[in-house]
Amino acid sequence: LFRGFDSGKDGFIDLMELKMMMEKLGAPQTHLGLKSMIREVDEDYDGKLSFREFLLIFHRAAAGELQEESGLMALARLSEIDVSTEGVRGAREFFEAKAQALSVRSKFEEELREEQEEKKRMEEDREQRRAAFKELQSTFCS
Repeated sequence: LFRGFDSGKDGFIDLMELKMMMEKLGAPQTHLGLKSMIREVDEDYDGKLSFREFLLIFHRAAAGELQEESGLMALARLSEIDVSTEGVRGAREFFEAKAQALSVRSKFEEELREEQEEKKRMEEDREQRRAAFKELQSTFCS
């Protein structure tokens, strides 16, 4: 999950990457909510999440240290992993599998969108042909 949303490939999840992650997971947050999420676990105060800080979310959730209504708790619930029992390697594998699943779902959604756009283009072409035919027909009928 972490690497899948690290679009800058810099080893960090910044504000926009976190925004995309939360939207893809079905729990969109406000701009202020996203900033609050980062601030809550940002140990080095750089305004972005390292992998360690990202794992801290799940550790704090398992320890009951997150507020129920916080965006971090929503992220922890959506991801369903307990870092304290799974360890860092297990968490990494889990997040990579989750990112791959999201990627597959995104590809499917993209294919559906392309199919819908193609149908729309075909319908527009059909309408244009009908309009051209009616115009041509009116020329002969006059």
